[in-house]
Amino acid sequence: MTKPGYVYIMANKRNGTIYLGVASDLPKRIYEHRNGLIEGFTQKYGCKMLVWFEQYDDLEEARAAELRMKNWNRQWKLKRIERMNPEWRDLWDEIAR
Repeated sequence: MTKPGYVYIMANKRNGTIYLGVASDLPKRIYEHRNGLIEGFTQKYGCKMLVWFEQYDDLEEARAAELRMKNWNRQWKLKRIERMNPEWRDLWDEIAR
């Protein structure tokens, strides 16, 4: 049985600093970012807004997609956000349990 996975992008503001990550439990992971429970990049730069995510049937697929996207330039990532979320709304309410 496979476990679903998510690739997601956090931001500190519209067109600001962005962070690309992968998770098996998206609500839990975003909660951790939003509340500063994860030391590192998102905590340092205040990336607390979930601005984009994509679900995969398999966590390994999600990890592979994340690795591909990490090689993208910033503009490609911004276009991905803009297609799904042109207002750069915080999508937390859409995924929070």
